[in-house]
Amino acid sequence: MKTRNILITLLMVAGGLFFACEDKDYPAGLPEYEHHYYIVYVPNNNSAVTVNRSQAELVKFPVQFYSSFTRGYDAVAHYAVVTPDVPNPAVLGVDFELVDSDGNTIQPNSDGKYSITFPQAKKATGAVYVKLLNNPEPGTRVVEINFEDNITPDYRVDIFSTAFRRTLTIE
Repeated sequence: MKTRNILITLLMVAGGLFFACEDKDYPAGLPEYEHHYYIVYVPNNNSAVTVNRSQAELVKFPVQFYSSFTRGYDAVAHYAVVTPDVPNPAVLGVDFELVDSDGNTIQPNSDGKYSITFPQAKKATGAVYVKLLNNPEPGTRVVEINFEDNITPDYRVDIFSTAFRRTLTIE
């Protein structure tokens, strides 16, 4: 009987703590985050992809642009080709090219960064496309395509540490 009374008392105290929370009306968001967006690879991780060098179809890396608003400006996400510290890195223009969805080669800006534009900064999906050039050089080649922060006076496109890199291994 004593154990039962203790159990009932503990349940009542726990229930009281659960229902006694103060109901506050917090603002919808902080002003400093109203123009802060995120770009990530889908699935949301830094996984590697392995392809055959003779693959004719484009390699597609899906991306997700996170936004809760529609704005009067276009948000631009930046990405870059990064050569990892490996014996045989893949070489842009020799092993692969970055292209649009139609297979047309795209060019980086003056800082060596490529871009994806999200009209009106709306939540959307997109993709980074890679065209393999069937380099006859033997051996496995590796390259990383990494998203980078893009900070402007109007907005910020940020990355998740868990989904900003795609490692491409060309066999």
